[in-house]
Amino acid sequence: MSATAQDGPPGSTSGLGSRAAAGAAKTMLGQGARMVVQFGGIILLARLLSPEDYGLMAMVTALVGICEILRDFGLSSAAIQAKSLSKEQRDNLFWLNSGIGLILGLTVFAGAGAISRFYHEPRLIAVAQVMSVTFLLSGMNTQYRAHLSRGLQFGRLAMSDVGGQSLGLIAGVCAALYGLGYWALVIQQVVGAFIGLLVSAIASRWLPGRPHRGVPMRSFLTFGGHLMAAQMLGYVSQNIGQVVIGYRIGAEALGLYNRAFQLLMMPLNQINAPATTVALPVLSKLQDEPSRYAAFLLRGQTVMIHVIVAIFSFACAQASPLIILFLGQKWQPAVPIFQILTLGGIFQVVAYAAYWVFLSLGLTREQLTYSVLVRVLTICCIFAGVHWGALGVAVGYSTGLALTWPISVIWVTRAGKAPGMAMFNNGLRAIIGYGVCAVASWSASHHFANTPVMELVVGLPTIMLAFGVVCLVWPAFRRDVMTILNSRDLLRRRK
Repeated sequence: MSATAQDGPPGSTSGLGSRAAAGAAKTMLGQGARMVVQFGGIILLARLLSPEDYGLMAMVTALVGICEILRDFGLSSAAIQAKSLSKEQRDNLFWLNSGIGLILGLTVFAGAGAISRFYHEPRLIAVAQVMSVTFLLSGMNTQYRAHLSRGLQFGRLAMSDVGGQSLGLIAGVCAALYGLGYWALVIQQVVGAFIGLLVSAIASRWLPGRPHRGVPMRSFLTFGGHLMAAQMLGYVSQNIGQVVIGYRIGAEALGLYNRAFQLLMMPLNQINAPATTVALPVLSKLQDEPSRYAAFLLRGQTVMIHVIVAIFSFACAQASPLIILFLGQKWQPAVPIFQILTLGGIFQVVAYAAYWVFLSLGLTREQLTYSVLVRVLTICCIFAGVHWGALGVAVGYSTGLALTWPISVIWVTRAGKAPGMAMFNNGLRAIIGYGVCAVASWSASHHFANTPVMELVVGLPTIMLAFGVVCLVWPAFRRDVMTILNSRDLLRRRK
């Protein structure tokens, strides 16, 4: 898809549903492949590496990960959300993101010694210096990905993601088998970032021109600046616990918490991110059609909530056998941490559609104010729990997410005129329904199984049976499930 002089929203409103449906299908297919690769990588590398290896990597990523948000500067979402985007503006956005990535990479390289001194761990100097190259690679990739997303080229976007992760994983596993330890994780990240950029650039069929003067860019920078500030607050609230664990307790405890946290974030990222990739451009184009906007928003939220809450409910109920069988006995201390984090993840996903409302309606200022409130609240909860170690951090983080849910509903209802009560009820039904299923699964495996394999053999059919019973006796929950099964109908509708 070549760039044109003026790139407005692709397609007409009448064809938007079909393109969104096709895009959703391609995105979910790509994310399914990506999840297989990522989950396979977690299993392989967890058995080849130690908790300390993961802890060392997490010490660096928890501190410098905020640079990834600075690198994007909210400009990818600004490009997607804009009603029109000229070739000159796209060129300027590319150079802005690339320049920011270069500056951040040099900053991390120069600051590697400070990171090492903070944790009292000399091995982190070389790790941080090598990781610094990923910021330039990701910066160059930002607008290629935005270009594909804006054009609803979700198949090509998925190809970039899967290709980068797959080759990165292969490189990491080879390094781990060769005995390189934590360097396997570093190599995995660098190779993945390079391949992702290469595939995105080829798939975009677009080469940026030189920077242009006199092109209106203020709206993009304003949108991106507000969004970046909100995302930074979100990142701090998610990762401050890891920084504190690494500083106060050490690499091994951090490795256990980090694996539990990554197991939580894997399904969240693999579903939330592509769901946003599909929902944001579509919702942005429906801004002036309130009824269709609300219908698409609620349908998308229902699908996302049921998929993720179902996964987390089973994972929480069967955390012990899943972690022991897939990661190995040495990761068994991470089980209670993971169970508590999954509860927080459930509250996070039922509140996630508020993010769609803020971005699709351009309410980044309101989102920033909201983020200051809820992220500070979450950080306070984390610090309240840090006295009880990694488990206390998990409790504090999950408590903060639980408090965020009702606040998000109230905020988007007032700021964006969104169907807040319907959004809240969507989440409440899923939490109650799948909560019943999880309790039934845990109880059955706890009472009728005595080995990890048998716990899964008993727990899986039990949660499926409980799901069928809940659908049978609760009409509202059953309607939500039928809504998901019939979701393509909404996407195919014409104006």
